[in-house]
Amino acid sequence: MKPVGAEIVHTHRRRRLADYGFDGVTLLILPAALFLLLLFIYPFFYGLVHSFIPKSGQWYANYARFFSDPYIYETIWLTLQLALPVTLVNVALSVPIAMRVRLMRHQRVLTTILVIPITLGTVLVADGLLNYLGPQGWFNRVLVTVGLIDHPVRLVHNYTGVFLSLIITGFPFTFLLALSMISGIDPALEQAAATLGARARQRFRHVILPLILPGLAVIFCLSFVDAFSVFPSAVILGAPAGETRVISIAAAQAAFEQYDYSFASAIAMIMAIVQFGIVGIILTARGLFYKGPAGGGKG
Repeated sequence: MKPVGAEIVHTHRRRRLADYGFDGVTLLILPAALFLLLLFIYPFFYGLVHSFIPKSGQWYANYARFFSDPYIYETIWLTLQLALPVTLVNVALSVPIAMRVRLMRHQRVLTTILVIPITLGTVLVADGLLNYLGPQGWFNRVLVTVGLIDHPVRLVHNYTGVFLSLIITGFPFTFLLALSMISGIDPALEQAAATLGARARQRFRHVILPLILPGLAVIFCLSFVDAFSVFPSAVILGAPAGETRVISIAAAQAAFEQYDYSFASAIAMIMAIVQFGIVGIILTARGLFYKGPAGGGKG
């Protein structure tokens, strides 16, 4: 048993912490907050400060250099050309598939199959596509053999290869988020709409869609950030000096080929600003849609 004096001191300390708004549950957050600070917040602000310390010129020289060179600043547009369509396709595919999967008996088996690409990794998926979709890959060989084409179709070392890779690696992540969100909607809402004579398409449009739109906005943001940071696929399956020269490649070249870490930090900051801008627009637009609870869940 603890001494009475020690117990009194312990109780006194807890009361003092409670006076400042801290309790036992709040203290449990401190390790996670420290982890976030060390691995995300500190590196971000370190890179931000470092981006304003160029090798030569004024404090803004790195940003002036970026936006004065079309070959560099066009990487923003090239990256958006990949990230936005990929995100839209992944979200558009995940919703109907999640709607169907949630009603299936063997949901866990199909879900496991769909998320296998996550376990493979981006590099392995890109390498596999390089072999399967290349000029001598099985896909082109089958098409040539059956007479559908005379010459191999160019599906790698271009925009198409990177696009397919991002779909394969990004869809499982988007699908899992959509499935968890849609599964939480109370089935009684759909049943009530069906009782009133609403067809499946009408139930989705007037019942399900208004409930999931706010959640879809968050899923869109997470999927977009993942696609916008594309690097291995753009190098392995794309044209790093041409149509798939994304902004992450420009940052890597500045850091590891030119050894200009200050300029690389500036590119990384611009990359972050673009992502924050798109995410901010989506989350702001989310406020135009329904904000209420999704029917109280299943419980």
